Amino acid sequence: MSFVGLIVKNLLRQRARAILTLIGISLGITTVVALGVITAGLKGTAGAFIRSGGADFLLAQEGAADLSFSAIVEERLDDVAAVEGVAEVRGAFLHITTAGSNPLFFLIGVEIDDLAARPPTLTEGRLPTAAEGTEEPDEVLLGRAAADDLGAGVGDKVEISNHPFTVSGIFRSDVAWEQAGAYTSLGLAQRLASREGVVTVAYVHTDPGADAGAVADRIEEQVEGVVSISDAEEYGKVDQGFVLIDGANVAISLLAVLIGGIGVMNTMVMSIFERTREIGVLRAVGWSGRRILAMVVSESLVLCLVAVGIGAAIGVAASRLVVLAPVARGFVVPAYPLSVFVQAALVGILVGLAGAIYPAIRASRLLPVEALRYE
Repeated sequence: MSFVGLIVKNLLRQRARAILTLIGISLGITTVVALGVITAGLKGTAGAFIRSGGADFLLAQEGAADLSFSAIVEERLDDVAAVEGVAEVRGAFLHITTAGSNPLFFLIGVEIDDLAARPPTLTEGRLPTAAEGTEEPDEVLLGRAAADDLGAGVGDKVEISNHPFTVSGIFRSDVAWEQAGAYTSLGLAQRLASREGVVTVAYVHTDPGADAGAVADRIEEQVEGVVSISDAEEYGKVDQGFVLIDGANVAISLLAVLIGGIGVMNTMVMSIFERTREIGVLRAVGWSGRRILAMVVSESLVLCLVAVGIGAAIGVAASRLVVLAPVARGFVVPAYPLSVFVQAALVGILVGLAGAIYPAIRASRLLPVEALRYE
């Protein structure tokens, strides 16, 4: 029998024990993959949100615990516009409110002229316009996902934040928050939230050829109370949720290694006890301690790598199920970077090695005579 065949045969001897161990490790890998996929999706969405409308970076309130709590006085945007290297500043107000059955609906308030200058990709209808004799239109531009969730089309009435809106158009976007939300006029969004005179974020466009990083630094130095965000990695400046998710991902990976390692160790130790005489025979026919050690470690690694495959598949499926809910779809679109699966494989390998160390060393040190006498 080949070395590989022997490894497979040994794993199949106690199928119930091996399956239970496989399930335990797979659940840990499932959590690692699902959380990694969702985290990557959140970061991708955040990165697209930062660059919305072709902006070089965005500004938020310094010290805000969450982006939705950010509040920049509108007059401060004039100070930003006066900074060297700034070509344009656009304010936006994010109002998290209710719409239909969704309690976390993103209503985005922007100046109608700014929306017209840098419009999202329309699939139906038109942009909101001011009604005759009014300064602010009671119209809303729905994202494609929001329109589907609300069952609304162009010209229909929808109620958002207990306010009746007419759907002027429908757009699509790569940003989950926009796709599952809506645009309306800045003033109306501010009034609905009772936050007149402030914006949540400001999108900054720099002059052609200007160093965006240097411009962002100048703004932070010259304009009090604002912080710049150039990519998803800087979101932690105003949103501790990203930091917590990254920390949870690391903690779960460590727990998976610890708990999985104990489970694998238990399985392998029991296997070694049951095969003591067999190991004695192998030593007697010339197997070295190193080869015995390699056999036990290989069995552990094969078991864990199979669990990685199963856990990764379940993790991907679980992440797809999570975003079926309208609330979740408004925050994240799952992303599947190779790094997530590499991390899962590394966790599986570490589990295998951690669980195999003690039983492998014990098996490799068994003397042939003692092993053959074992009952």
